[in-house]
Amino acid sequence: MRTVARETLFKIVFSTQFNPIEDDSFKKAIYKAEKLDENDIAYCESVLKSVKEHGEEFSRIIDSRSKLFPESRLFPADRSVLLIALAEIKYHDDIPQTVSVNEAANIASKYSSAKSASFVSGILAEILRESANV
Repeated sequence: MRTVARETLFKIVFSTQFNPIEDDSFKKAIYKAEKLDENDIAYCESVLKSVKEHGEEFSRIIDSRSKLFPESRLFPADRSVLLIALAEIKYHDDIPQTVSVNEAANIASKYSSAKSASFVSGILAEILRESANV
């Protein structure tokens, strides 16, 4: 299970909503504190790379599905969870999409508002439905 790695990844992505990471010392400290192994660190680095490279694309995707709340107005925790899930869904074929959605909802319910899990699940479910119809 990558639950601890995903939560660690969430903390890193969440922190970049306020202060972009300029060096690796912050990430290394979190990896060490969470006792991640090499596989979990490789997973985190891979998803972080996808978030960084495709962040604008993900923002457009979120914006087009979030009618009441533009991406720029989302809770930073919700935005962070959505970015991670989109990176997994779009660019990490080794991760089942349902796992990405379920884990995103769990992290949102733990770190954000009471309604965030439903909101995140709804956005991601719509994205999955659209991609299945393409």
